[in-house]
Amino acid sequence: MKLDVKAYAMTCGLIWGLGLFVLTWWIIAFDGPTGETTLIGRVYRGYAISPAGSLAGMVWGFFDGLIGGAIFAWLYNLLATGRQR
Repeated sequence: MKLDVKAYAMTCGLIWGLGLFVLTWWIIAFDGPTGETTLIGRVYRGYAISPAGSLAGMVWGFFDGLIGGAIFAWLYNLLATGRQR
């Protein structure tokens, strides 16, 4: 069974981007916005626990998930076809 690389990559990107967006707003709802640098903020430039930071994190997360998902699906297909032979 092969994975559709484009569909898998898009799904990973959407899940990671929206997940980071929702998580940021969850933290804002309970603790309020902060300007402190987070671990994710060190990797994703512009990300912070703030409304603007949630949008930056969503964009960075989408592209990170997109690339990571594409690499994973490509490697999976490569290994799955090599094993069937």
